[in-house]
Amino acid sequence: MTSKNEIIEFCLTFDEVYEDYPFHDDNWCVIRHKGNHKVFAWIFDKDAYVWINVKCDPEWREFWRSAFKSVIPAYHLNKKHWNSIILDETVPEKDVKRMISESYDLTKGRKNKTKSEVKLQK
Repeated sequence: MTSKNEIIEFCLTFDEVYEDYPFHDDNWCVIRHKGNHKVFAWIFDKDAYVWINVKCDPEWREFWRSAFKSVIPAYHLNKKHWNSIILDETVPEKDVKRMISESYDLTKGRKNKTKSEVKLQK
């Protein structure tokens, strides 16, 4: 997977997600959850490569960065919670997919509260 379209297609295989272009710029595509609208993948071209910003569990953040020189602190996002994956063919596809999947899980959040849960909080 090295093209932006391949990454977008993979991201759209997850449940209840959609593609968005929040900056009215075709270079910046985000994939969001339908329920909470949180982004789990920022996909863009930079320096002649496709980049993907993904959310990371802090326990895994440094592992991914040390395992691959093309996984770095996120471009334009909080570097404590997000990594950038540069698709220069040095990160195996299975690991790219795993990082995207983990980002999906971390941003999914919990399901909407039931009416009874809302009443209990009041």
